[in-house]
Amino acid sequence: MGNTESVVVQKRLARFRPEERPVVEGVFDRLLGAAGGPSAPPRRTPAGTTLTIEMLHSSMGSLAPDSMVRRVYQSMCSIDPGPAASGKTSTSAASGVGREQLVVFLADTLRGTAEERAPLVMAMSQSGDEAAVAVTREQLAEFLQDLISAVVRILVHRGRLQAWQPERMGDSSLGVQLLAEQMCSELKPSDEGGCDVSCLEDWIFRVSQVSLYLEMLVAEGLKVSLSSRPAPTLLPPCRDTPWKELRCLLLDIPTLMFLAPQLPDSYSAPWRLVFSTRLHGESFSRMVGGLTKCGPTLLLIKDTKGHVFGGFASHAWETKPQFQGHSRCFLFTVFPRLRVYTATGYNQHFMYLNQNQQTMPNGLGMGGQHGYFGLWLDSDFGRGHSRARPKCTTYGSPQLSGEEEFTLDSVEVWAVGKPPEPEEGEEGKGKKSILDADLEVQAMMAMTGKTLHSQGLREPEEDQEQ
Repeated sequence: MGNTESVVVQKRLARFRPEERPVVEGVFDRLLGAAGGPSAPPRRTPAGTTLTIEMLHSSMGSLAPDSMVRRVYQSMCSIDPGPAASGKTSTSAASGVGREQLVVFLADTLRGTAEERAPLVMAMSQSGDEAAVAVTREQLAEFLQDLISAVVRILVHRGRLQAWQPERMGDSSLGVQLLAEQMCSELKPSDEGGCDVSCLEDWIFRVSQVSLYLEMLVAEGLKVSLSSRPAPTLLPPCRDTPWKELRCLLLDIPTLMFLAPQLPDSYSAPWRLVFSTRLHGESFSRMVGGLTKCGPTLLLIKDTKGHVFGGFASHAWETKPQFQGHSRCFLFTVFPRLRVYTATGYNQHFMYLNQNQQTMPNGLGMGGQHGYFGLWLDSDFGRGHSRARPKCTTYGSPQLSGEEEFTLDSVEVWAVGKPPEPEEGEEGKGKKSILDADLEVQAMMAMTGKTLHSQGLREPEEDQEQ
């Protein structure tokens, strides 16, 4: 490139560390070399040489749908690298991608701002080679479906599933559509109904997954390994899950990609399946056993109308006739829409769990009030309600289930955080002797002159054994 590179290209390269710049500049020659066959050595190509879509496909084809490869190529062709870049301006797809165009594309996708990424997303979303001033929500949804599908492929092919097994989970293709629709729901279209560059810029700035997924596709698809930017971890680790006994979870990979980032940053422990009606049967007591004493949990419910929804409990559930929890809890829906509903601050009715009481409701609830929960499972397992009209006061959620009174199809409980520390006296250091279980009774016996014959049986303290 030397002195012929444009000012635009020079500024883009300056964003990378000195040791990263040769990697970025070498992508063009490597893609051309790969097109010449596996034995073709990388070489400095003459000015005027361009990349074709076939060359791009040879690098990205195994990780992205053909339609996504075409979108990336179309976006590269739309770039104007500046007048000094060997006379190269934005081109049609037929004339290929120049070296400077590729460098600008890499810099803007891997190190760019929302303002710089917006035109690229516009070009990827539009139909045909003709530049458009706006795209529709439907066009953006199709682009996102291709992008998310590529990210799922990358997770599978690069071995980044974190022990999740997609073949025993929900339908990923449906999850891709739902996640794309959720991301599109964050758009704020112009008065004309379309999405221009300024609309896309605002959207990309607010919805971080757009940049994250695009960066992952470009880095993996074009094999751009940068030391300052390790590959992102999109899925939480999965542990202690009996995959051989499972046929189809309520979770799928795209849904997991959506739900995991909704959890507070401090909840980074591996996810563990602690209850499933398909494994443990339809038992409220068994479910309560899975919920309590295992820390923060994610509850997933499917009703007989096909709706999938649930709630996140920010700490371990306790069986008691009072509300519990705090504002980090939330409710969510998975099907027919992916949505999260966080605390409104109206009240503190975040979590409720009660059993075997005659005067208080028995069951599990989140949000709202007694008899009108945002989410309720009755202790008579199999029934529940979501009475949230117009909205749940605690979480601002609408009706989650297909019908206000619903019948359960299946339930899953996932432990998603560290279990609570054992209380003093339960186990480990500081464990109390059974002889100290009731000190008040011991004092009464001593006052009446009774001899505590069992004191001689007390085990020695650990520090006395030495």
